[in-house]
Amino acid sequence: MGDIDPAFIQSTEHRPKAKVVEVCEIPVIDLSEGRKELLISQIGKACEEWGFFQVINHGVPFEISREVEIEAKKFFEMSLEEKKKLKRDEFNAMGYHDGEHTKNVRDWKEVFDYLVENTAEVPSSHEPNDMDLRILTNQWPQNSPRFRETLQEYAREVEKLAYKLLELISLSLGLDAEKFHGCFMNQLSMVRLNYYPTCPFPDLALGVGRHKDSSALTVLAQDDVGGLQVKRKSDGEWIPVKPTPNAFIINVGDIVQVWSNDKYESVEHRVVVNTERERFSIPFFFSPAHYVIVKPAEELVNEQNPARYREYNYGKFFANRNRSDFKKRDVENIQIYHFRILD
Repeated sequence: MGDIDPAFIQSTEHRPKAKVVEVCEIPVIDLSEGRKELLISQIGKACEEWGFFQVINHGVPFEISREVEIEAKKFFEMSLEEKKKLKRDEFNAMGYHDGEHTKNVRDWKEVFDYLVENTAEVPSSHEPNDMDLRILTNQWPQNSPRFRETLQEYAREVEKLAYKLLELISLSLGLDAEKFHGCFMNQLSMVRLNYYPTCPFPDLALGVGRHKDSSALTVLAQDDVGGLQVKRKSDGEWIPVKPTPNAFIINVGDIVQVWSNDKYESVEHRVVVNTERERFSIPFFFSPAHYVIVKPAEELVNEQNPARYREYNYGKFFANRNRSDFKKRDVENIQIYHFRILD
């Protein structure tokens, strides 16, 4: 990862030290349980109280999860020269990224991103009147066919789980199970391989700084090292999520927050670094197509509970976030609260 910039050290010296609670309370939900009504109730409660939960007996074969972890390790062990052949840029956000272009220099990691669908269309810019589209496409190592096959198989399996979870969340809101399925035709969903090297300066860096996910849902696999922390809604404390063997960690994203009209909240989370062990994690970001208009579900809006968000186009939202990352604009990334309707 290279040396830490002295200016960065100076900028983080006075960063508030948030208290971290040492007990994991994130709900663990068994998807194999027979009573669907109970499962829907558990999912709804977890979404409302935490915005995060873990799932076990989820149907994703352990073998494919293990294989993708092995392939990820092989990839990040490649020379930097080889990895940079797959480097992403402002025109194609898929591929390898080592943090060189990011504004948030606290992020102590390397990543590799790929689409669930091999290509996807996105707006060429976030400007409202710009109707041009450009193509995102996956980049794969030339001499690693097993890498590509394994990652694509993993994406298909986790996508099935994401649809199942979306159905349960929809039912927990009193909506039809397949209410939002149509939004994911030509989806922008992607998988990210995260590699967090050991860090000699744990007080000066984070694996990933505090943030919320702009997707509908995130399905995260993590190894046994841990490091993910969730900001508890009730008191703002940071809660470490203890790794559960063969479990996925699920969190509500910004889109579900808007669809639910704030009943469910996209919650802040972060990743802390480790001084002794490297860490791998694999998030799946379940995101709709570029043409989808995100707005509160009409069934949840009435005179007593008016819409709390103006509608927005997901593709334009995506283009704005992508442009912010690579243009290093000195403005805040667009967030869903920019579309909030004031009370």
